Amino acid sequence: MRHLINIAAATASVLALGSCATMSEDQCLAGDWGQQGYADGRSGQTASRLDAHTEACAKYGVIPDARSYYSAREDGLREYCTPARGFQVGREGSGYADVCPPQLEEAFLPAYRDGQVVYAAEQALSSARSSVSSLGARAEALDDKIRAKRAEMRADGLTDEQRDQIRDRIGEIRREREGVLHDWRRAQDEVDDAERRVRDVHYHFADRYGRW
Repeated sequence: MRHLINIAAATASVLALGSCATMSEDQCLAGDWGQQGYADGRSGQTASRLDAHTEACAKYGVIPDARSYYSAREDGLREYCTPARGFQVGREGSGYADVCPPQLEEAFLPAYRDGQVVYAAEQALSSARSSVSSLGARAEALDDKIRAKRAEMRADGLTDEQRDQIRDRIGEIRREREGVLHDWRRAQDEVDDAERRVRDVHYHFADRYGRW
């Protein structure tokens, strides 16, 4: 379980670092910095988001109203820094940038980490299903190869040595297919385990956060 949480946290960090702030010319010229600050706070953006807006709007000769922006951002953060929102952010695999004030973060962070548990479980299930699909496709491709080799062996004019070579190749493909099917069965077991894990975490958190 701890491994799954670590995967989710690492993924969330990458997502947070990969975000970028931009504003269009119309947004810059509109100059509604209170609304922009509120929107950024409500989405959990850091205070440095204004720096990116400043850079984006500089080309249009627009200077942000920092006071209006930061005042409204605080209002937005109060909506963001709730347990319900924390759980949603974690469950979606999004990053948390340490933006909540201490008195709100105390309730936000546990919910965020609960959401990460759900995200990790669902990602593990998705990965297991992907493995089953990939291995199944590989087994089907090997079946096609076996059929093609059998058809090749029935061709006229082949020497006994050539037929033996084809027969040996069919044996190799069959052994490879057996290995693939073994891996497929193991992957299917992982799907079953992952499905149970997802059901468990949904049941565990349903009373606290409702159904989603």
